Amino acid sequence: MPFKIMRQDITKMKVDAIVNSTSSYPGIGGGVDLQIHDAAGPLLLVERKSFGFLDTTKVIITKGYDLDVKYVFHTVGPVYLDGKHNERELLHKTYENVLNKAHEKHLESIAFPLIAAGLFGFPRGQALEIALNAIKEFLLKSDMMIYLVVYDEQSYLVSLERFETVKSYIEQEQVVEEFHNFIMHSNGLNLECSIKRSKKSRKLEDIMDHVDDSFVTSLFQHIDDRKLGDIDVYKKANIDRKLFSKIKCNIDYQPSKITVIAFSIALGLNLDETKDLLAKAGFALSKSSKFDLIIRYYIENEIYDMYEINQMLISWKQKTIGLLD
Repeated sequence: MPFKIMRQDITKMKVDAIVNSTSSYPGIGGGVDLQIHDAAGPLLLVERKSFGFLDTTKVIITKGYDLDVKYVFHTVGPVYLDGKHNERELLHKTYENVLNKAHEKHLESIAFPLIAAGLFGFPRGQALEIALNAIKEFLLKSDMMIYLVVYDEQSYLVSLERFETVKSYIEQEQVVEEFHNFIMHSNGLNLECSIKRSKKSRKLEDIMDHVDDSFVTSLFQHIDDRKLGDIDVYKKANIDRKLFSKIKCNIDYQPSKITVIAFSIALGLNLDETKDLLAKAGFALSKSSKFDLIIRYYIENEIYDMYEINQMLISWKQKTIGLLD
């Protein structure tokens, strides 16, 4: 199942379990810990105290009480000192332990805060990177809906360098589009401004062989060409397994634009191939849309990391890719 980063109050999440980033000693701390205890009611603390001291990276499970969840997973992330005391490894292990416990409980969904990024002082950028790596590794071998719930935009912004690069790309492409529109309006000519070409070109005969294919036929032709399994594809696409099965069983299935792009990213399609697949479903990429321009930037630069792309989309206040149709 897919993964999503979102801004939300974690106590309002409708999932099987939420994760409480707490301290080792049984009590009520600040931040997420306080928020969860306030929403769950006093019995949560009573049960938490029954477990006593909790070591760093370890996990205990309590009932959800007044929360709209079955369980609360309490865990202790590492206190950040200077980055030289295995803090990164310990934080990664913290996420691993929670996810493994959730798997043992056969949970279908779980929501995490950004562990150790508050009072424990872990730099938010590093905390996010570690969380994403741990979650990506887990989802390669398990199906579970995982949410990473953050409270402010700074928690999920990608690196400033990448953000500025994408910003420059968007501004440049929009200027080209405005100039193109101006020329067409002024001269009544159907001119096409030059764009960066895909690095992988296609032969004319390949295009003609598949001109009448439906979206579903084209999708599975790409999958077969790359010798990928179904599981590899829907996991990389951040697509729910049930949705993937629905698409596979209906040759006339009409997907959303976001789902088509999710498959393009998962399959590593170049820009021409992406445009073709979108066209099969009745869509196109526009230079007037920030969402579309961000997608174009990543595909043109052959960067197919779904997690980074979604972070960038969030940074620009755009919808994320994958999830449900």
